[in-house]
Amino acid sequence: MIANVELESKVKNVLEQIRPYLQADGGDVEYINLTDDNIVNIRLLGMCGNCPHSQMTLKNGIETAMIRAIPEIKAVESVTTE
Repeated sequence: MIANVELESKVKNVLEQIRPYLQADGGDVEYINLTDDNIVNIRLLGMCGNCPHSQMTLKNGIETAMIRAIPEIKAVESVTTE
């Protein structure tokens, strides 16, 4: 479980590095959780939440940066909670 806590800390750090770029376009990202199979769940906020390019931002931007920084991560998924 300690390894998972370390991995979660690394994930949050990468999101903090990405956040200013999203905020510059009026958006943001919220960390939700890290699954047992190393999938990061996030929520896109602000302008990113309803942007037609959000899927491209998620996969080509956030997921690519995350996997480059932390190879153990399998994917980054956007979740919605109503």
